[in-house]
Formats: sequence, C-alpha cells, structure tokens
Amino acid sequence: MGLLRHLYWGPKVNNLEDFDVPALAEMSSNDPILDLTDEEYPVFGGMRYKEHCLKVNFADGTRDIEYRYVGYTQTEETLVIHLKDAHYEFEFDLHYKVYEVQDLIERTVSVRNTGNDIIEIEKVHSGQIHLPYQDLTLTSSHGRWLAEFQEFKQPLGQGKIVLENRRGISTHHHNPFFVLDHQASETNGEVYFGVLKLSGNFQTIIEPRPYGGTLVQMGISSHDCVISLQPGEEFMAPSMLVGYTNSGFEAMTHAMNDFAKQHVLRDGVRPVLYNSWEATEFDVHCDEQIALAKKAKEMGVELFVIDDGWFGQRHSDADGLGDWYVNTDKFPEGLTPLISAVKEMGMMFGIWIEPEMVNPPTQLLKDHPDWIYHFENRMNDTSRNQMVLNVTLPEVQEFIFNMIDDLLANYEIDYIKWDANRPISQTGISRDMWYRHIEAVYDIARRVKEKYPNLLLEACASGGGRVDYGMLDSFDDFWTSDNTDAYDRLTIQRTYSYVYPIKAMRAWVTDANNRSTIPLTFKFHSAMMGTLGMGCNILKFTEEEMELSRQLIEEYKEIRHIIQDGDFYRLNPITSNNYQVYEYANEDEAVLFVFLPQTQISRLGACIKIRGLDADARYEFNLSDDLIIKSGSYLMNHGIQVKLSGDYASTIIKFKKIA
Repeated sequence: MGLLRHLYWGPKVNNLEDFDVPALAEMSSNDPILDLTDEEYPVFGGMRYKEHCLKVNFADGTRDIEYRYVGYTQTEETLVIHLKDAHYEFEFDLHYKVYEVQDLIERTVSVRNTGNDIIEIEKVHSGQIHLPYQDLTLTSSHGRWLAEFQEFKQPLGQGKIVLENRRGISTHHHNPFFVLDHQASETNGEVYFGVLKLSGNFQTIIEPRPYGGTLVQMGISSHDCVISLQPGEEFMAPSMLVGYTNSGFEAMTHAMNDFAKQHVLRDGVRPVLYNSWEATEFDVHCDEQIALAKKAKEMGVELFVIDDGWFGQRHSDADGLGDWYVNTDKFPEGLTPLISAVKEMGMMFGIWIEPEMVNPPTQLLKDHPDWIYHFENRMNDTSRNQMVLNVTLPEVQEFIFNMIDDLLANYEIDYIKWDANRPISQTGISRDMWYRHIEAVYDIARRVKEKYPNLLLEACASGGGRVDYGMLDSFDDFWTSDNTDAYDRLTIQRTYSYVYPIKAMRAWVTDANNRSTIPLTFKFHSAMMGTLGMGCNILKFTEEEMELSRQLIEEYKEIRHIIQDGDFYRLNPITSNNYQVYEYANEDEAVLFVFLPQTQISRLGACIKIRGLDADARYEFNLSDDLIIKSGSYLMNHGIQVKLSGDYASTIIKFKKIA
C-alpha cells in the first residue's frame, strides 16, 4: 500500500533498530486500515474518516489523493520526504528541520502542480503529530480585545477540539499555539507543545483517536479558503514548530525562548520607549510632542514614539488613513523639527502607521476605489470607520512599501509601530485572500527590513492581535495588549511567556487602571517584566513621580540584560497565596519579581525557592534592607521568606554570584 507511517513522538531513542513496525490489519469492516493507521501526513482519500491534512480538487472532479512514496533528501539538519499522486501530476514534499540545541523540530509541506490543469487546494495543514496518550490536559489561550492571553486548561475527552481564527488579521480570541501535558507541573512531567508561524486564519485540531492516542494538526484554516495551484506552480505552507520535554512547562518555555533568541530575534537590548498616544491621542502638535520628549529624556527614555494623528486629516479615527502625508497644520515644517529635537536629546525616534487600512473620506480611496476588499452589489463593510486595502494587489503592495520607504528615506526614523485595527471581510471572488493577505504583509515587511536593516518594527493589531512566530520573521517586538492595567497585564504576560520570547514583549507604564489606584512602583514592576515602555501623560507628573520614574527606569537598565536575554521562571501558581512570583536568571545573576495584589487579614509571607542558580556558588542579595549572602543550594532548596503588605505591593530582589 506504500503508506508513510508515524511510529513515535517523545523522548529521544538512541537506537532506531529497536523500533518494530506493526503489521497493518483491519479491526472490522467499519475500521478500515487507512483509518486505523497512524500516518505521518494523512490525506483526504480512500476509506479515511479521520482528520486529514491535505485535500485537493483535480480538474476532472476527483477530490481524492492516492499518494506514493518517491524518496527523500537529507542533510545534517533537514529531511525532505517526496510523495506524489499515483495518477495525477501532483507532488507534495514533507519538510523537517531539526534544532538540536533547543530539541525542536520545524516542519511544513510544499505542494506542486506538475501538470497542465489547475488544481484546487481545499485544505493544506503544515503537519501532524501523534501522541501516545489520551489522558492529556490542553493548555491554550483564549480571550478578546483587552483580554488577550487568558489561560484555559481542559482535559481531553471524546471528540475533537478546534482552536481557530477566521478574522484574517486578529489572534485576540485564540493564539496559534498548543500545550498538551501528561500530569505535568512547571518542573516535572511530560509536555508536548507547538506553535504555527502564521498571523492570519489558522486551525489547531486536537483529536483523541478511538483506537488510542491523540493526533494534533496545525495549519491554515480551511474556512472559506481555496488555493488555486496553476500549472507549474508550487505552494509552501507556513511552518509549525513542535517540541517535547519531560521536565515540565518551564523547560518548554526555556526551549522556545532560546529558539527565538538564537534563530529569530536580532541581538542587542531593546530600548526603553515613550509613546505619546495616551498623552495626546489624535491631537498631536510639534511643540507639545517636543515637551513630552524633554520629560521622557529626563526620565531616561531612549526611544520617543509619536503615535496616531500626525498625517492626513487625522483628527479622529474617521479620516486620514491612507493619506500618508504630514499634516502641516500640526507640523508646519514637517516632522524634521520634532525629529531633530529628539535626536539632539540623544534619543531614537519612532512613528506609528496603519498601512493596510483606509478611511472612506480619504483621497486615496477616491483615487482608487477598487483597492479595497469588497463584493459587487454589497455595501462596503466598515469597522472603526475604516476599510481594509486589498494588499494582495501588486499595486497596493507597492503603494505601502513606497510610503514606508519615503518616510524612512526622508526622516531619521529608527522605529515603526505597524498597527491593524480591524479584521478582514468581503475578500472578493478569490478564496485564497485570507492567506495571501498576510503573506503580502510579510513580504512588504521583509523588503523594508532588507533595505533598512537597523530599523526596529513593532507588530500591533488592536493590541495583541498579531502575536505569533510568523510576525517575528520580520518584526522585532509585539504590542501584547491594549490593556495596560498593571494587574491585568500580569495574567496576560504569564500566558504569553509559555511559548513567546520575553525580549519581544512590549509592556508599558500608563495612566490606565481597571480598579482602585495602583501605585506607580507596581506599574513599573509589572512593565519591567518585558521590554519597558511608558505611555503616561508625563506633562502632568509631579516632581516626585518624575524622580521615582527616573530611578525605576535606571534600575530596569541595570537588569534588562537578564530580563531580555536570561531564562524566565514562573515560581508559583497564579492563585497561590495571592503572591505572584517570577524570576529571570543567567549564569551569574538572577532577578526576582514579587507581587501582592491584595492584602488579607493575617497575610503570611511567601516562601520562595529560587531557580536556575549554581548550587555550589554563593550569592549576595538585599532583603529588608539587609545585605545577605547564601549558597545557591540554600536559595534553591530552602528558599527565602518575603512578606509584603498593602494592596498592590511589589518588590524586586537581585541576586549576584560572588564566589
């Protein structure tokens, strides 16, 4: 029959000859071989009733694949398995790449039309893994705008679980990652995990099989998606990255964080930024922006970012998007005076754009009404007073690239915040637009970075709508959420940390509160757990608030190499005694963040056991204003007692190896 079978997924086995290949046999007429077999990449065809990864329509109406193994190509780090249909001119390859240090495997599939007729791809998932257990617990992310990355755990039962995004642009509601554990904790137990490098419509399918085990697939969502493969054309699906550990959630986090730092993110620390949005919103003017920049510089900020409102007739969210010229009423001499002032202060300069969107009143839409997604004989959808440009059109891609290129060529811009504030709709006749859109965004960003390699790009989509590894190929930072409440952010940041790099997580100190007043120190400590930024109206800060901000920013700069490039630890469950404790560590130092959101009667202190230290070394640290020296083994096994008091109390404890 020539089936490509999957034999094993789990801890490393040294001797491949130890594996036996079980004989294929039907259990009954209702349980055919094709349905029982653990295939490496199941297709739609024959008597398969399980979830499939690939489905095509051939020109004669056949909707069935009957594949044959052709061969393989192998290097030290990669493997490509070549397959083809037995009757039609259709080929597909399974691609694997090993990251040995992080113990991860990247995989995807490419499909080729080698014939003369169009082939329609109805479904193409990047890959599938088989897990030996059914008694697994799924950890995933759900949420919405202002509440991204809400952790959700559920034991697997009978039936299929589908995590999916159909909005084309947003991952607020679900995120393309999965974690399946077999009775695991932070530091012990088996954990299977994966991420998909895709920022558009995706599917994660998890299905316990009736004959034992569980299958997991990830890939492009098949919702309203058909990819037409022209004669001679090849299509490569987005990659999925999968891993396994028997050392709990912590080891998974370290593997993914190390992968991002070693293979994805650029080197160097991320700067402390100030963004003027919450201070001025759309009402931006040169003099006021310079005044904000001066205050930001006094605090120690390194990057000043002007947000929305600098362009076109942008006085609200109802106009301006698409007309990317500087508003001369707000900036009579253009942006040069502001940028020059910022540069003279010794800061970098950044700017906000939303290049995929257009407002109806703009000149751009009047000149090019056919540049938006739409259906004939239907009212155009608007959301937040804006429409989505059809970025799959070459002329639209050139317009966006040229707009960004002009900005960067004419102004000393170091940082761009790329936003997208509504989902896609009315994608037109072609049913591949959902994927082609984000593919075009990747391509534009890639071209920009190739021409301006030192530019920093931040991915934003109404907050955390584009937090995924697809964006990280060309973008440097994520705007994790529009919710900047310091307490809410602890939950968002914790779930984010499972598989995404701390170095890419932007976190701000702002005026926002969703509860009673939170102290400025607590706000800073929450935001210092990622790449620190500020968004307060600092023109209203008192001298005491300015000085405290300066001190805390200076403290962050002293420890950010540990936070951004060290290992991250979640030291207690989020409900444990109301304390939340997080740690960052490298070979010589560690930093502990302790939060107590609420005080209760007879509140006890927290016994905290530090992680990741050298057991034989000695460390010095300050606790309750006392300088203490203890061994690594003492700190990791006995721990320290920390007691905070008052609502929204927090502290940072720094450990330094001295011998």
